[in-house]
This record gives sequence, structure tokens and C-alpha cells, in this order.
Amino acid sequence: MNVLIIGGTRNVGFFLANAMHEAGHRVTVLNRGITRDELPPAIERLRADRTETAALRRALSGRAFDAVVDATLYNADEASAIVDILDKRTSHYIFLSSGQVYLVRDGLVRPFHEHDYDGRLLPPPKPDTFAYEEWLYGMNKRNAEDVFAKAAHERGFPVTTLRMPMVNGERDHFFRLYNYVVRLQDGGPILVPTTPNYALRHIYGKDVVRAILQILESGSGKGKAYNLSQDESVSLEDFLALVGSFLGVEPKIVRVPRDLLEANGFLPDCSPFSERWMSELDNTLSKKELGISYTPLPVYLERIVRHYEEHKPPKPTGYRRRRSEIKLVETLDV
Repeated sequence: MNVLIIGGTRNVGFFLANAMHEAGHRVTVLNRGITRDELPPAIERLRADRTETAALRRALSGRAFDAVVDATLYNADEASAIVDILDKRTSHYIFLSSGQVYLVRDGLVRPFHEHDYDGRLLPPPKPDTFAYEEWLYGMNKRNAEDVFAKAAHERGFPVTTLRMPMVNGERDHFFRLYNYVVRLQDGGPILVPTTPNYALRHIYGKDVVRAILQILESGSGKGKAYNLSQDESVSLEDFLALVGSFLGVEPKIVRVPRDLLEANGFLPDCSPFSERWMSELDNTLSKKELGISYTPLPVYLERIVRHYEEHKPPKPTGYRRRRSEIKLVETLDV
């Protein structure tokens, strides 16, 4: 199979490119080439900023692919451009979307199902705020999905859309899980906002890779959208207790008013999984129609924790204020 991967080569992109190369497929990666990718030399590199349509068109001129996986497409204009460029030049196009397309819907109950996509949308929050940026991200992903749905219906564009929640993995360059690991290891309190207290339902990065490989090999799912997620929904307390059990540490969780944490600049680093814009997805349809299975949460979490123990990353930037976090707790009546 001749496969094009558009986007970064961190986390999912890295593992996908390696897995397809090791399986004997011909792999091409297209990105700006700014970040060192650590991929095998035999994998072909194409360089272009995918937000510049003319540059993207030049890079892909005269090329056709059995499959394309697009990991860095964020709006309707980029979707329209890639449909025009790849129309009749690929047999299967996989768009990596986000569970955030549900978070801009009004009145939904967690976990979200594929049939929840259609309906009334939330109005935009106040401009120049974090909430607005997150709302805009979800809206832009929806707009891209709508372009692909229309192209599938009118032009037979062979798209499969995969909606994903937070992706946990050994190569997460945001080090979200690692922010918890280093705080558990130092034995101090973990500051968590009092609200919201949503259940966590993430996905293991290597499960995303496995799902993509399975979809491409079967050719299934064209013209449809599917949620990918782990099977378990767990509280943050249970999640951290599980991580702590692998480290031999009992978490010391302290609930603090969100506005106090925000005023001190501690969020999101002190508790990356406590953001309001965290989706929780039901994965039933992906298991029923695509035959996808998911690694149990305890299994994949231990793999990631052991990876961090064996390959210690630099301390996350937000950890530099760890002493200030602890001092804040000392001032509270908890």
C-alpha cells in the first residue's frame, strides 16, 4: 500500500509511520520539516506548509496514494483544498477529527454518540478568551467535517472521519500525563479545580494507530464518522490512584477553586485533565461496525508510566512553579 501521512510525526503520527513502514507499506510523510522526526530514512519526506494551498498542491502534484491519513487539518478551507487536490487520487482518506465537535453542541449528555453531532450549536463565548479559542477549535473541526461529508455525498470522496478525545501516549509532546507523574513522584499535593469534575475517557495513542491500520486494511467506514475512545470512564481521583499505584505513591489531591488556580497561573499544568473542554465519547459504533478493540486503561497507563521511568523527559515547564503550588495549599484551610 502506498500511504501518505499529512502532519506531525509525534505521538500518533510517529507510531503510525513506523508501523506502516514495518508492515512493508510504502510511506510518505508530508509536513513543514521543522521538527526532527526520528523516522527511518526509507520513509519519503515531502515538505510543505499545508495551510498554504499552492505549496500543498505543488508538493502533491502528479502523486496518487492508496490511502491518506491527515492529522493536521483544522478548518473548512483546508478541507476544501485537500478534497480538490486528492479527488480521484486516493482510495481512502482518513481525517483525524476531535470529540470537541460535540462540546459546541447545546444540551448534550455525556458520553457523546455519533448521532449527537446534528443539532443546535452553542453561541460563541466572549472573544479573546480561552473558552472562545476552544469553541472556535470545535466549530472549525465541524466545518471541516461538513466539507468532507458533502464531498463524500456529491463526489464519492472516500473519507472516514475519526473523532477522538484526549490521546495519551509515550510521545505526547505536551507531557500532560507526565505533569501528574512528576507531581506524584515528589510526594506533594496535586491541585485540582473544584469544577468541572467530568469523568475521564481518553484513548491510547497506539490504539489509534491500530484502528487506522485496521480501517485501511479492511477498506471499511468510508463516508462515515466514528468515535474512538477507551472503554472505561473513570473519575480523576481513580485515574490518579491508578497512576500512583504504578509509582508506589498515594495521590494527595487538593480541590481548589478554579478562579484561584487561574489567578495564580497554575492551570492547565497542575491538572491538565481538568479542563472544561474535555470530551467523553461512546465507542460502541466503532466496535460494532469496524471491529475495533481498545487496550484496557490500567494496561496502557502502566506502559506509559514505565516508559517515563526508563526515558525521563525534562521536567515540564509548568513544574517550575511547583513550590508556589505547594505554598498555595499551605495557605488554604483544607
